[in-house]
Amino acid sequence: MKFKSESFIVLSNIAWMYLLHAYYKEKKVEYRYHKVVNGKRRFDRTKKGAYKCWELERCLDDDACPIDPIAKSNLKFLIGLRHEIEHQMSRRIDDYLSARFQACCLNYNTHIKNLFAESYGIDKYLSFSLQFSTINEDHATQLRQFSDLPKNIASYINAFDESLSDEEYNDIRFSYRVLYVPKLVNHKGQADKVIEFIKADSPEAESLNKEYVVIKERERKKYLPAEVWSLMQSKGFPKFGQHQHTMLWKELDAKASGKNYGSMVAKHWYWYDTWLEEVERHCNSEGDRYKRV
Repeated sequence: MKFKSESFIVLSNIAWMYLLHAYYKEKKVEYRYHKVVNGKRRFDRTKKGAYKCWELERCLDDDACPIDPIAKSNLKFLIGLRHEIEHQMSRRIDDYLSARFQACCLNYNTHIKNLFAESYGIDKYLSFSLQFSTINEDHATQLRQFSDLPKNIASYINAFDESLSDEEYNDIRFSYRVLYVPKLVNHKGQADKVIEFIKADSPEAESLNKEYVVIKERERKKYLPAEVWSLMQSKGFPKFGQHQHTMLWKELDAKASGKNYGSMVAKHWYWYDTWLEEVERHCNSEGDRYKRV
């Protein structure tokens, strides 16, 4: 129960790898590692003599790969995430990344049926999942902030997302998001449906998009350096100014690639909310250093 995401990532990686091995075998694409010596193939083998076959990432990079680019992005995200969590546990990944796990499942089901046959589909075994908790607005805000993920994982997620175009990021093959609205009223004599689909261009959908869709932000709020220390001063740290701010970001190497504290825009550096949070933590940890005495 404590390793759901880690287990899913490993098992889905294996499932996709086997799917592509089967596809390459059928198409007579050599997916075993080998060298050509004097015109003959010499296959790489394990200590016990088994062939060394391509891992999933190598399968995806091959020119013969049949997986569409968006589904590839989803898988490469999960592969990179697996590298980050391979030697440590993070208990909260389930909550943050369920939409991408869902997209991975749907993509797998689509491709295995398209590449082989409808009979291989896995949707007949479990169409919908059941969950044991509800989601409220506070929870949604927490998820958006990556507030309790290890820094290396939060940085990886944000860096990967920034590398995607808006079109790729919003494609359901990369991350399958649904609008979650509890239905409080149902007509008598009708069976309750856990999931109900409505047309995107219907009045109901238009109303939902206007009233409930609040988490759809791609352009992150940015702050000039002067705004950062001004905000800290307004929070009760009047001695935290330009010099102190400069010394802090240099000490933490906060502008380094992958830390996701800010970005360069038109030759000016802008800071993100993640950096404001880091600065405020620092100010609070210093006691009276930045306060009036």
